[in-house]
Amino acid sequence: AMILILSTFSNKKEAHDIGKMLLNEKLIACYNIAPVESAYWWKDKIEETNEILMIMKTNKSFEQIEEFLIRYHSYETPEVIALEPKSVNKKYLKWVNTAC
Repeated sequence: AMILILSTFSNKKEAHDIGKMLLNEKLIACYNIAPVESAYWWKDKIEETNEILMIMKTNKSFEQIEEFLIRYHSYETPEVIALEPKSVNKKYLKWVNTAC
């Protein structure tokens, strides 16, 4: 089964660097990044910042990707969220399974 992993990064370079490391380790089939505006509670106050959202596609376990991201991520508490798609077209799923 394929899962999507979402994580945010402080800048595009860090997102690309970690994404390429994940690709080189064959832990993900691909990633997408996009700029986002974030607002969140941090240390008893609301923070607002620009971040980079990364969406990773993989057939590996959540724990494998989570462990990798926690090891290399610059954030003290990185976002690592897995979503399981209800449906994925067969050709794309076959590609993900071949790429990882």
